Amino acid sequence: MTETRRTLDALKPRELVELLDRLTIAEAATMDIDVDVIGRAIDPKKLGRTGLSTLLRAFSRLTAEGADLALSKLGADTFAKIITYASKDQLQSIMVDPALRAHVLDEVYRRMGTHLRQDRTSDLHAVVHWRLAGGAGEGGYDRYETLIENGVCSVNRDMGGQPRATITVSPVDFLKLITNNASAPVLFMTGKLKVRGDLAFAAGLTSLFDLPRA
Repeated sequence: MTETRRTLDALKPRELVELLDRLTIAEAATMDIDVDVIGRAIDPKKLGRTGLSTLLRAFSRLTAEGADLALSKLGADTFAKIITYASKDQLQSIMVDPALRAHVLDEVYRRMGTHLRQDRTSDLHAVVHWRLAGGAGEGGYDRYETLIENGVCSVNRDMGGQPRATITVSPVDFLKLITNNASAPVLFMTGKLKVRGDLAFAAGLTSLFDLPRA
């Protein structure tokens, strides 16, 4: 373990976030920073309402400047752990920042193909349209299209296919759903998730994916 890593490990969660938030790209280049290690060590409960969004924003900024700190470096279980222990206010703090919201949602959808269960989808052809409330797109939604075909899941933003189901949900509930912290039927019954099209298919949609757990 390097001296830098020992220093990072010795910091309290809020101190670590504050350090990363003010870190320059030149300083980051000299430090042994592992996004997944930090993600596994961080307890969102100890960061306050905006601490988690500050941490993710710091990773995004440094990545844009050339550091190897992309959110894609977070393991699936690490990401699930962060979402599991994050409060609704913390997740909302991420989603009200347009750039950070786009970064996180794009990363989630990018990973969908790696979690698709081929044993359950080898003969399936289905287009799903997602509408995430509070976005900058048409009607105030961020929109994604997922195409599940022959055991492969692809994602685009064109919304050109004929959907088997169109799902409308808040981004916070969506994050909870895809990390096994919410149930699609419960969200539907409580009016937090709306479905247009094949309701039975939509109810079992998450079972087509090997969702990560904390």
